[in-house]
Amino acid sequence: MAGDHNLLAARRRKARHYAMQALYQWHMADTAVNVIEAEFRSDYDFSNVDLEYFQALLHGIPAAVDDLDSTYESLLDRRLDELDPIERTLLRMGTWELKERIDVPYRVVINEAVALARKFGATDGHKYINGVLDRLSRDLRSVEVSAQN
Repeated sequence: MAGDHNLLAARRRKARHYAMQALYQWHMADTAVNVIEAEFRSDYDFSNVDLEYFQALLHGIPAAVDDLDSTYESLLDRRLDELDPIERTLLRMGTWELKERIDVPYRVVINEAVALARKFGATDGHKYINGVLDRLSRDLRSVEVSAQN
């Protein structure tokens, strides 16, 4: 079973990677999500990607973007429009996963967002992402966080 879990984790990691890029494109270019999805599916190899998870992120986040932004906005030390676009995309993704995917442990949500921030974000952006999502998880996943501590 551990092998199945590791395979799923790897497939989801790739789904998040592509979703972050696709959502960044959606945010910056304001291109329709279905157009972006079609581009990604033709340009990239999705054979080892959790396609369902990629689609859930890509379609779920734009559909709830105002709610997501308002969920984490009070935890920011700057205005929403002053966030780096990568950080904003990752905060939206992390917030969506914390709210909508309770099957994914909060620590996994945070770790995955931090890993993507290290790869794509500004120098210390991963620390900012970690801090905001950690505080947010205490609100959205208080029972789970309490059980872990």
